Amino acid sequence: MSDEKSDDLELSQEELKAIEEKYDEAAATRPVTDRMHIFLRAVAIAFATYEFLTAGFALPAEHWHMGWFLSGLFILTFAYFPLFRTKDAFQLKRGGLRIGNIPFYDIIAIILGVASSLYLGMAWHGLPMFGIEEQTFRMGNPNTSDLFFGAVLIVLVLDITRRTLGWVLPFIICIFMSYALFGPYFPGILQHPGVKFNTFVSSMYFPQEGIFGVTLWVVSTIVFHFVLFGVIAQRTGLGQLFIDNATILAGKYTGGPAKVSVVSSAFFGTISGSSVANTVSTGALTIPNMKRLGYPGRFAGGVEAAASAGGQITPPIMGAAAFIMAEFLEVPYTTIVIAAIFPALLHYVGVFTVVHLMARRLDLKGIAADMLPKFKEVWKDGWANVIPLIALLAVLFSGYTPYMSAFCGISLAIIVGAARRNVPWTWVFPAAFIAFALWKYQNEGFGLAITALLVVGSLIGIFNPQKRMKMPDLLGALETGVKYALAVGAASAAVGIVVGVINTTGVGFRIGFMVTSGAAAMAENVYWFFHYGAFELFSVQDLQLFLSLVLIAIACILMGAGIPTTALYIMLVSVAQPALAQLGVPPIASHLFVLYYGVVAEITPPVCTSAYAAAAIANSNPFKTGISAFTLGLGKIIAPMAFVYAPVLLLVSSTGFDFWEFSYAATSCILGVVALSASVVGFFWAPMAWYERVLAAIAGLVAIAPSWQSDLLALAIVAPVLVIQLIAKKRRAETPVDAARQEG
Repeated sequence: MSDEKSDDLELSQEELKAIEEKYDEAAATRPVTDRMHIFLRAVAIAFATYEFLTAGFALPAEHWHMGWFLSGLFILTFAYFPLFRTKDAFQLKRGGLRIGNIPFYDIIAIILGVASSLYLGMAWHGLPMFGIEEQTFRMGNPNTSDLFFGAVLIVLVLDITRRTLGWVLPFIICIFMSYALFGPYFPGILQHPGVKFNTFVSSMYFPQEGIFGVTLWVVSTIVFHFVLFGVIAQRTGLGQLFIDNATILAGKYTGGPAKVSVVSSAFFGTISGSSVANTVSTGALTIPNMKRLGYPGRFAGGVEAAASAGGQITPPIMGAAAFIMAEFLEVPYTTIVIAAIFPALLHYVGVFTVVHLMARRLDLKGIAADMLPKFKEVWKDGWANVIPLIALLAVLFSGYTPYMSAFCGISLAIIVGAARRNVPWTWVFPAAFIAFALWKYQNEGFGLAITALLVVGSLIGIFNPQKRMKMPDLLGALETGVKYALAVGAASAAVGIVVGVINTTGVGFRIGFMVTSGAAAMAENVYWFFHYGAFELFSVQDLQLFLSLVLIAIACILMGAGIPTTALYIMLVSVAQPALAQLGVPPIASHLFVLYYGVVAEITPPVCTSAYAAAAIANSNPFKTGISAFTLGLGKIIAPMAFVYAPVLLLVSSTGFDFWEFSYAATSCILGVVALSASVVGFFWAPMAWYERVLAAIAGLVAIAPSWQSDLLALAIVAPVLVIQLIAKKRRAETPVDAARQEG
């Protein structure tokens, strides 16, 4: 029996919002009274305005900036997210020691959270009247106030993480904290002298590491702004422009709507780092279209989930983890963007190939020509929406900071959305931004080319022919952007604790040594199978590297169940980097390796939120949809292996770039992905028998290792399959009716 329902395919905006809230824990919030909503909206808008202005003009001292950011997180998270996610907690109630439906204990938590966040800044230079010395003298030797506010901050940060993201991440962080405090009680290589409670709180509370460390700094100065840009750009029409152009590009071909899903998700991934938001935004259109064409609902949902999960690895914006990676590696963010180009392409090639072969297998046609959007009409109406994205990329790749590029992108998105030539008062938006650009140029902050681009973009943006975004809509977009950032902000503060523990105890190197030594032992045990006399197919070192990669990949996927990609990346890269560095893997390759497998976890059952959101839109079985998404994402699964073995694929690796080496390695990887895709679908030129699928899968995996030996072996394995497929193709061409009847 089919797992699909016969309900109407179209979903309303309210239903889509409900789906996003169900599968994205950070999207479901507690209802509050009208007055409280006005207050919280004012807080959110003030929060967004503060972040926006500091990005463009000047950032305050680190401890103050992160303190204000944390204060906003505490106010909005404790107000909107209940202590426990029960059905009763999402009901509007009055009385019972509540203010605007916020319980008294959450009010107390807000006060304590704000106080602990701002105390650090207030006491930074000391408070002589209270006998508090300068922070430099208290480092490692905290006083009573430091211990109180530090302990409160640790507990409350874990609580806002639990409220927005669930129990898994706080539980893992508690294990790290236990390891730091109770080191003498751990066995073997994990044993260490332990960290005193006073020292632990000092390390977690004072800046440079811990909560006020690099992760919170990156989110508060960069990630928040890109989240805000994505929300505003989508509201002004950039998301719809992407979908329309994807439909024009891919809609008319075999399996058109499914290919539209892949292309539009790739486009949308350039402005959105959220897999669930990407799934709901593009899937609302593409999934019903795929089902109308004849795709099974679980496959349609799987296509959208797999394609949308690529948003976090699609340049130029990617996800929050990419910005943190740039800080860890101490390289410009543009270096990460360039390195991610081919791996992202390989992922989409894999999804696209599976979609194409499935359409061929099911004999599905494209969208009728009269149903396709008209290129001229789409761009006549939506041309202005690309101005903010062009400006953001131009500023970013011209060497300016990511937050300055986001400031320019947001400013132009507001101009394009809210300013019009026939509404004079709205000219204040372009006038203010033009004044800013000229001021920066006068003070040698901007070069002439960037200044000219921003001024021209501001002037032509007011000629946008689309409907103007009114102030309530603009303020609503700011509020939504802040709400989207709450979960990633909470996670960044919480995983700062993990970073602090790793730096304090050296557990990353200990676990890294365990991984490499375990892989070495396994490699020696299986080496006999890969050599004969003087001939060896793989050396012990090759096997050790491969097994280390497999172990780390499995850890990423298993730990990724219910943990945001950013938090997972920070935790695992601390383990993977030391292990892979010992094996000679370049740093950027090892960091991207962990990031990619963190994203794979989002489409790996049993916990795969993107796939479950897609299943809700498709009215399909969630687990089967998750399986489809996982198999469709095979390109993302094998891509990290490819760029570890061939760092040249990352374009900017420390091993250098050689065009011919890159071309050879890229071709080998793409052919390997195509072979794997054919194995997944069970169709290439004709339906494949089980043994053909097995041989194609093995050949695809072997071809991923870019060397002429592995490619010759892959060719030898796949050659019989190609011969069989050619013969079957010829028979199908000669007797198409009989072939169709047999396949049916």
